[in-house]
Amino acid sequence: METVRTLNNLPPYGAISRQAADNCPTCRGIGRIPRGHDQLVAVIPCNDVRLRPRRTKLYVCISMVVCLFLCCLILFFLFPRSVTLAPVSVLSVMVYFTPDAVDMEVTNLINVTNENFVPVQIVEFSVQGLISRAVVGTSKVTNMTTMRGRSQDSYTFKIDLPVTDQGLITYCRSNTIKIHTLFLELQMKMNISYLSHTEQLSLDTFEYIDCGTNSTIPHPVR
Repeated sequence: METVRTLNNLPPYGAISRQAADNCPTCRGIGRIPRGHDQLVAVIPCNDVRLRPRRTKLYVCISMVVCLFLCCLILFFLFPRSVTLAPVSVLSVMVYFTPDAVDMEVTNLINVTNENFVPVQIVEFSVQGLISRAVVGTSKVTNMTTMRGRSQDSYTFKIDLPVTDQGLITYCRSNTIKIHTLFLELQMKMNISYLSHTEQLSLDTFEYIDCGTNSTIPHPVR
């Protein structure tokens, strides 16, 4: 009876007065924690400042700004940029006369520029040579190399051009002409791979060669 009177004199759970109060949900309104209950119980008012996290908006804004900055940074470095192919010069022209043709071996120098921040794999490079709009030779190179990001590399390639046209053969073998100039058209194609996708670069260039004699003096392509 004394225990019941003491409990009746205590203020109910969640209030400092008897008006508008609720019973304690843990002790079930009896004022005691049941035996075997291992959890600690603390009564905290709803208006306690500890229940209100401070600077929530500031932390959310900072997190959004950091995420946005990281996304922009990733897009900046991984955004695909151009890979350009440019001719530089004709390094040499070796001429071989046969009874039925004039065989020429032309060595060219090209530049490949990688503007990306990631490496670029050159999968295949093919070129065909045309004289007077007729294809006279082709060449193909596979698995050339891997270019580093933001770099420029130079490559040399050779193409064999057997001329079988009788008019051109007579022109190249003529002794009365000092310079036997032929205008050569090169159609180049390069397959590259980077950032999990493939691309094809193409370039048409015109250059002049001497089909009457060997020439090992490089001259630029114009």
